[in-house]
Amino acid sequence: MISVAPGIELDENEIELSFIRASGPGGQNVNKVATAVQLRFDVLRSASLPPPVRERLRALAGKRVSREGVLVITAHRFRSQDMNRTDAIERLVEMIRQVAYPPKTRRPTRPTRSSRKRRLESKRRHGEIKRSRSGRPDFT
Repeated sequence: MISVAPGIELDENEIELSFIRASGPGGQNVNKVATAVQLRFDVLRSASLPPPVRERLRALAGKRVSREGVLVITAHRFRSQDMNRTDAIERLVEMIRQVAYPPKTRRPTRPTRSSRKRRLESKRRHGEIKRSRSGRPDFT
């Protein structure tokens, strides 16, 4: 079990890891060794996640979730298969942590009387400064 947040633990059996060849530089090694990791996690059928967390995770993941509800994370940052495996799992855990708690709802607030008064006073002073500049010079 992977501990994500209080009350949320991921069962390791729900995570499917497959190893693929990474693209990019690496010389002959990149052609021979499957170091990149493709993590697949079925968001819709996961028993570890409560329903509201599942929905928020689907929304956060966006295009990384297939039509069937499978989240796909590909990790190929490192040259080592083990480090890429750890990186992929950490990225999944971090995504779930982000959606573990519901977002705070915004309560609209209104400016206080004193802040409105300060704003209007500042505007009045600024207008006076501008008005004082427009006076015609006295050429005698």
